Amino acid sequence: MTCKLGVIEGFYGEPWSWGARTDYAGFLRKHGFSFYVYAPKGDPYLRRKWREPYPKAIEEKLTKLAGQCHSAGIEFGVGFSPHEVYLSEFGLETKRLLQARIDLFNRLRVNKLGILMDDMKGDLPDLAEKQVEIVNWMAARTSAKQVVFCPTYYSDDPVLEKLFGRMPEGYLGRLGKAMDPKVSMFWTGELVCSKAYTPEHLKSAAERLGRKPFLWDNYPVNDGPRMCPFLHLRGVSGRPPEIGAWLEGHAANPMNQAALSKIPLLTLQESYLKGAAYDPVKAFRKAARMVTCHDMAELLERDLEAFCDRGLDALSAEEKSALKDDYAPFLEEHENDTARAAREVIDWLAGRYAVSREMIIAQ
Repeated sequence: MTCKLGVIEGFYGEPWSWGARTDYAGFLRKHGFSFYVYAPKGDPYLRRKWREPYPKAIEEKLTKLAGQCHSAGIEFGVGFSPHEVYLSEFGLETKRLLQARIDLFNRLRVNKLGILMDDMKGDLPDLAEKQVEIVNWMAARTSAKQVVFCPTYYSDDPVLEKLFGRMPEGYLGRLGKAMDPKVSMFWTGELVCSKAYTPEHLKSAAERLGRKPFLWDNYPVNDGPRMCPFLHLRGVSGRPPEIGAWLEGHAANPMNQAALSKIPLLTLQESYLKGAAYDPVKAFRKAARMVTCHDMAELLERDLEAFCDRGLDALSAEEKSALKDDYAPFLEEHENDTARAAREVIDWLAGRYAVSREMIIAQ
């Protein structure tokens, strides 16, 4: 592997619990991942409320989490998304508010600072220049050893122009030429949720961005109205280890279900390690047993079609009830990933993780 591999908690909907995040510090370290980035869309103080002071209770929890990651030998990151900051004048007041957030992140000893301007208005002729001015200003003031910027148009997917307006002419190239060379850039691939990556595509992206892309991999994420009815548990595919040579880093965006996410994440690590010998089916079986137990792993494999292909909306009330009954005995396990994963399956079947378009707009 020639790039660092990690996790970015960057999805819409219900964020992970603080306990799940603490658990991930040890999990990532144990299995060879390098970093964790805190960027849940459900934290308003990273997004729409970025101008307001962070509540003391949340700051204390972030401080503790950062310390746990550092103690585990995992780089700690934060994804900061100052909502449409570039639509107003970049004057003294805006700089003062941004500096307050940078000071907080510096106190947390953030290793990776993500400056995220995705999912925002984009059809402005001077969008690149406005964003470059802000990002370069912030990059000069952070103590983070790496800054990663997410452009408004972070993929070749035409859906971005449908949602956020027409991309300004030459936007990515203008970013690449003017952005501080030390700043990396997130990229999701040909699509927002790309099924596969090739060295050729990533080389092309690097040429446009003026640097190797930092891959924001939207698998196994399952947020949003279209994806929340599914549990993406299968072993990853379409991510050959050769892509690592063209990446600054590889961040996997997991599911709302923290324990279940460990299964596909372990297969991503194995796909890099095994290369041509990698088998996604065998990798799933191995990972499911590592995360849960033999009996539950067999149950999950049995139910892959229902969870990954048919989805919640296609399951009858009787099927949902029967599945809940099948997973309920695992709740009796001592508090571990088997019990946590079973709870996530049951809660998913009950509709707890539903994410509507209105929720996304609000976040």
